[in-house]
Amino acid sequence: MSETATSASPWRPWRFLSRRLNAIGLTGKGLVILAPTLWLVVFFLVPLVIVGQISLSLMAYGQPPYEPLLTFGADGTVQLTLHLSNFLFLLSDSLYINAYLSSLRVAFVSTVIALLIGYPMAYYIARAPEKYRHLLLMLVILPFWTSFLLRVYAWIGFLRGNGVINNFLMWTGLIDAPITMLQTDFAVYVGIVYTYLPFMILPLYTSLVKLDGTLLEASADLGAKPLRTFLSVTLPLSMPGIIAGSMLVFIPAIGEYVIPALLGGPDTLMIGRVLWDEFFSNRDWPVASAVAVAMLIVVVVPIMLMQRAQDAVVERR
Repeated sequence: MSETATSASPWRPWRFLSRRLNAIGLTGKGLVILAPTLWLVVFFLVPLVIVGQISLSLMAYGQPPYEPLLTFGADGTVQLTLHLSNFLFLLSDSLYINAYLSSLRVAFVSTVIALLIGYPMAYYIARAPEKYRHLLLMLVILPFWTSFLLRVYAWIGFLRGNGVINNFLMWTGLIDAPITMLQTDFAVYVGIVYTYLPFMILPLYTSLVKLDGTLLEASADLGAKPLRTFLSVTLPLSMPGIIAGSMLVFIPAIGEYVIPALLGGPDTLMIGRVLWDEFFSNRDWPVASAVAVAMLIVVVVPIMLMQRAQDAVVERR
């Protein structure tokens, strides 16, 4: 009686899992993007729907402090009531309009200052010897290793009347009396630029480090001066980094709350502060939600415009 040697094929769990995923129509690529998709749905879309729902309701005294959109009658009828009065109130009250305009102004000025400071730094890092680039980049991101709140409080110690800057200026004899820097727009600009400057430098560095050095040499061989080479070659080729860095600074700066609250004065009006007051001081959740939705619209429009400009620059290249 002869025995036939049969080799059992080993069970491969990844192949089994792949067949199961293909059976439900999910490929490997779909599995990779499944986790971030679920993250966006749970932590962005669902809260956005809830905030949008609250913005279309009215304030009520109770828990939760707003009226439901769906009401059920005794006869089994269901009524959906949407109120646009909160958004109309935002358009009619100068407080919210001034807060949006002030937030846009502060964010725009902070973005311009961050660009003027960050571009030379990114250019220097990109042109530095390769063995020093990692060290320079580490110095750029080093502040992120400490608490954001702690860094903002540190600026209070620098900018206050008896702080480091005023004491140094008075010690050198440059000033006779302390300069008021804290609780001003200047302090807000300093805090925002200092906080978001790495978000400007890193995209700029990514664009500048990929710049082909032969293009600069060709421009110099053709007789172009360094300034002309920068304006004609370097600046246009680094435009994607400029747009990306500006988006990363401008967008979060619009809704900034901590920096204006700690470094700004009572006259510093920004939409993040108004949003906080509506939610926690006035307890008017519908109006606060309307402010949040309107702020999201104000933020999304610049994103779309900058993304279109960035795509146009990439297409021209």
